[in-house]
Amino acid sequence: MDILYLLIPLSAVLVLVIIGVFGWALHRGQFDDLEREGERILQQDATVVDDDQAPRQGVQKQSNPSQ
Repeated sequence: MDILYLLIPLSAVLVLVIIGVFGWALHRGQFDDLEREGERILQQDATVVDDDQAPRQGVQKQSNPSQ
């Protein structure tokens, strides 16, 4: 029974934190345009590749000398 004196205030604080984070997200515009992201996936744009992932030009495969 004594644990309820700890769990009830902790759950109330947790609910207030969740409401605060949700309010912050609403204020920052996180939920303004939900359909744009879904349409962005379907568009046929060229894929963007980072510089470190781009295929290198002029680099040849090294052969294994032990074969």
